[in-house]
Amino acid sequence: MQKKKIVVAEDNSTLSMLLKFRLEKEGHELFIAPDGKQALEFIQEHEPNMIITDIMMPFVNGLEVISHVRFKLNKDTPIIVFSAAGQEEMVLKAFNLGANDFMSKPFSPNELMIRVNKLLD
Repeated sequence: MQKKKIVVAEDNSTLSMLLKFRLEKEGHELFIAPDGKQALEFIQEHEPNMIITDIMMPFVNGLEVISHVRFKLNKDTPIIVFSAAGQEEMVLKAFNLGANDFMSKPFSPNELMIRVNKLLD
């Protein structure tokens, strides 16, 4: 399997470390961004095969990340969005902007891996 590049935008460092560990164990190359601004820099620099983003983040939020990827960069890179429970309106906005999948926090790392592998195939 070829190494896939994944940008993870998540301001919770514990969660991003967990994701990094789990996804690298599956053989992926990870770029961890603590906010959407850094995520956009990684996306432009590394042209990832997938983007995983939290919705609520400092500086640039997940919706802005999706919008930038879809409309400014014109890319159809698979995007998985995370959000805390009760953010239904944000989730609908994310799908309207072009997100491919959604998981509510807290989530199962195993379920995430299934979703990641499905979108990367």
